[in-house]
Amino acid sequence: MTDRSALILDVDTGIDDSLALLYAAASPDAELVAVTCVSGNIEARQVAINSRAILELAGRVDVEVALGREVPLIRSLETTPETHGPQGLGHAELPPPGQPLSSRHAVDLIIDEARLRPGEITLVTLGPLTNLALAVMREPDLPRLLRGYTLMGGAYGVSGNTTPTTEWNIHCDPEAAAIVFRAWGDAVAADPTIPRPVALGLDVTEQARVLPEDVVRLARRAGSTPDDSIALARGEDPMLATRSVASNPIVRYIADALRFYMEFHARYDGFYGAFIHDPLAVAAALDRGLVTTEPLHVDVETRGALTTGMTVADRRKLTGKPPNLDVAVSANITEFMNRLVERVGGLAAARST
Repeated sequence: MTDRSALILDVDTGIDDSLALLYAAASPDAELVAVTCVSGNIEARQVAINSRAILELAGRVDVEVALGREVPLIRSLETTPETHGPQGLGHAELPPPGQPLSSRHAVDLIIDEARLRPGEITLVTLGPLTNLALAVMREPDLPRLLRGYTLMGGAYGVSGNTTPTTEWNIHCDPEAAAIVFRAWGDAVAADPTIPRPVALGLDVTEQARVLPEDVVRLARRAGSTPDDSIALARGEDPMLATRSVASNPIVRYIADALRFYMEFHARYDGFYGAFIHDPLAVAAALDRGLVTTEPLHVDVETRGALTTGMTVADRRKLTGKPPNLDVAVSANITEFMNRLVERVGGLAAARST
């Protein structure tokens, strides 16, 4: 392809981050430049292990993986093993990665690559914004140096998934999110040619649900056998007592990882499936046409007794402040899911031999 997007993914690899990494690795319109790691779903050092293991599974040992900040800017570290499993990958187990970590710190990598390729790099953050806050404090021109910035984070017109008002990524380090939103707002106000960040919050990412039948479709696209289609078609869990026996290693990984995620959502959200927030954010970074956005001014609450971490969107323009984010309000989920199945299933097929 002639127009490939150069991506840096800043991750806290958990289950849906791992699917986002596979989606990026499988996308012909993506040049995956590097992956940077932050604490969130799990501790940053385990994030770095998981990210390298996933990239090796995808055949992408060429991608640089850098460790970043291991704790939030101010607050104590929170992780979520109940959602993603003790190691962050659900029921899945992968061999320890062979490729070494980058010698660069994640913050240095983001700044270095943006300076080296001004106007070319799109940054996508899929976890707390700790690394990016440090980067933009060190390099205030970062919004100008990047081609664009897409984030998965926030809840702009819906309830939170961590507290009644907060989404997990913003909740973990609200001070970092406040710094990032303010920095981009100031940069755009000074130079309107700088694109506003595209923010995918729970408003749209909770529309992106992977169901058992989607795993069947992906397995069939990969040519994997068996595909567990009978049990999955009934909406049952086909692997309650054992791990996937799919012939394809990527399908096997996805089935085992997602089973944990689906069990979690069955307990807490009333459906046997899983929200796949992060792959949707990567897909939108590659193709803005997948989402419809609204320009809004958004502040982050950092001192509320009940609302710390809340993304406060000024929909009625009451503050008089100019927009600092393009907030996604709808998404073409059908097209996204078709691309996920085709791209990741195609990658799995290519990696089956």
